[in-house]
Amino acid sequence: MEDTPRIFSGSSNPELTQKIVDYLDLPLGNVESKYFSDGEIWIKFKENIRGGDVFIVQSTHPPADNLMELLIMLDAAKRSSARRVTAVIPYFGYARQDRKDQPRVAISAKLVANLITVAGADRVIAMDLHAAQIQGFFDIPSDHLYASPIFTSLWKDKSDNLVVVSPDVGGIKLARSYSKRIGAKLVVIDKRRPKPNETEVMHIIGNVEGKDVLIVDDIIDTGGTFVSAIEALKKRGAKKIYGAVTHAVLSGHAIDKIENSAIEKLYVTDSIPMKKQSEKIVVRTASKLLAEAIIRTHNNESISSLFDVDKS
Repeated sequence: MEDTPRIFSGSSNPELTQKIVDYLDLPLGNVESKYFSDGEIWIKFKENIRGGDVFIVQSTHPPADNLMELLIMLDAAKRSSARRVTAVIPYFGYARQDRKDQPRVAISAKLVANLITVAGADRVIAMDLHAAQIQGFFDIPSDHLYASPIFTSLWKDKSDNLVVVSPDVGGIKLARSYSKRIGAKLVVIDKRRPKPNETEVMHIIGNVEGKDVLIVDDIIDTGGTFVSAIEALKKRGAKKIYGAVTHAVLSGHAIDKIENSAIEKLYVTDSIPMKKQSEKIVVRTASKLLAEAIIRTHNNESISSLFDVDKS
């Protein structure tokens, strides 16, 4: 039986996987991927993984090829007689459709969970799921990691004049975990969304006048919600505004919006590779958190200490 984890990288974020294996002082597994001329993906493991404890690191952000590649890698690993196959998904895409909130719509988060299970995953490790209940969509063991420790160390000595802001009501639990770790007060923005990717800020619950502000969220996509929050906070007298967001999707003109806003710095993780660099955006790696989850899973140790979030 293998006594070391076998870690392989999909093509969505090979830099993050390399950081994970460097931290663990392990070799990166050898897997080959090719595209047929029509766009179909071909996968082959270039080493024997029979009886091995295999970890496949792949975020499932767009394009959909990233998700398809993960599914094919899982299938290839299972058919190669790996003892256990774990899908390590730093960013779990298609998570924003997590319930049937209107007639005739899909629940894509459940669909993707089913696909990953059927493809051959024995376990899933994910980080900052868009909705915590997605963990229960899997019919296999799943571990939900929280990225807050990656950011909160930056603010522990600056809590005297700092408030933590949730940009919407749905993010209160995440923002509360930040505020408790930092020792700062919590503020919530109540917003209304007229249609997808468009946000109108209604009012701010809490005092931000003369305060430094840390806006926390799990995903920043078009940047509309985030920039609207910055503008509303500035109007209410906030001083310096910072952001901490786990998954930097940053589609469309999001980076330009951030650069033209009043934010001082936006801190993100490397769960998704940055398409364009910005002086206002600082990337902090999630490799140590993911690496610890991998090695503890391999050793059948508890990883509950990595679940650093307010449970109340």
